[in-house]
Amino acid sequence: MPLIKLILQVLLAVTSLLLVLLVLLHKGRGGGLSDMFGGGVSSTASASGVAERNLNRLTVGMALAWGACCIGLGIIERVL
Repeated sequence: MPLIKLILQVLLAVTSLLLVLLVLLHKGRGGGLSDMFGGGVSSTASASGVAERNLNRLTVGMALAWGACCIGLGIIERVL
């Protein structure tokens, strides 16, 4: 069990970092913090629809993996 717990903790750390990076890659909608830090300037060079859709899918997949790691760690902590 300690090996599984260690693997899940490492996976949680990796997915957390990747999830933050993926969220930051998304195009800003305007009027928020992305405009304050220069996100409005890059809105003229918008990504293609396919790239944005793939980024959305990857972000949702990473969020699901992050959630699964959290749930797995919670179950392991409760058992031990």
